Amino acid sequence: MESILFDGNGMERVDVEQRAEKARRFFLEGYNCAQAVVLAYCDLFDISPSLAASISAPLGGGMGRLREVCGAVSGMFMVAGLFYKNDVPSDMTKRKIVYSTVQDLAEKSKALNGSIICRELLGLDHKSDSPTPEARTETYYKRRPCADYVASAARLIGEKLNEVSEEM
Repeated sequence: MESILFDGNGMERVDVEQRAEKARRFFLEGYNCAQAVVLAYCDLFDISPSLAASISAPLGGGMGRLREVCGAVSGMFMVAGLFYKNDVPSDMTKRKIVYSTVQDLAEKSKALNGSIICRELLGLDHKSDSPTPEARTETYYKRRPCADYVASAARLIGEKLNEVSEEM
């Protein structure tokens, strides 16, 4: 098991590929795209898997199957928020850092995958789907590239965390 990111003496490097594969496994176990990314990193922030899965659950399917911002991308943004801890409303410096990080991650994800919008990534011609999730079958996984997007998002946030650790 990797050590906790915040150990009192600074940050330790994240094994990016291990986290990407962990996120992919969570998705293949049935968690949605947002949950898979957040679950792959929740131990670094001392958040229980149950809480991580619960708070990220609404973001799957491009936010509740609305097919808007990809859930894996939203999960990546949630991990950035956990890392930067912008919990003081008057701290505009920290807020700027969080927003800058989100914009940077979004651009990197767009460059890698062509978009951060769920329906565009999936080649859908409609804006939203029924709120009823599809059964996770072998056919589902074969026609959905989501596991790759989940791994990509987990990889990008891990690289960002390592980049910050090198600056410390």
